[in-house]
Amino acid sequence: MATITLHLQAADGSEKTITGRTGKSLMQAAVAAGVDGIAADCGGCLSCATCHVFVDAEAAARLPAPSADENAMLEMTATPREAGSRLSCQIELSAALDGLRVRLPAAQY
Repeated sequence: MATITLHLQAADGSEKTITGRTGKSLMQAAVAAGVDGIAADCGGCLSCATCHVFVDAEAAARLPAPSADENAMLEMTATPREAGSRLSCQIELSAALDGLRVRLPAAQY
């Protein structure tokens, strides 16, 4: 599996650059890198929304639309949903996402 570079910006503006393996989720890459702000309490089972991130419009256009289940979970996030809100457990990493930048909400849970 290839790896890609990901940039995660915390609510305080600090940024952490990590790598992730294609085929894995953004949540898995963030947890493996010890990123604060991605709790991933359910382990990626789409049942907790503690991996909520904000994806900018350009990057969001490269992602598949959220499923009905993801949309339902995004209505229950600790930080209000925005246009680019996604659950990082539902973002599968691919070469097309190399350099992806996401913001982390101030509160996850």
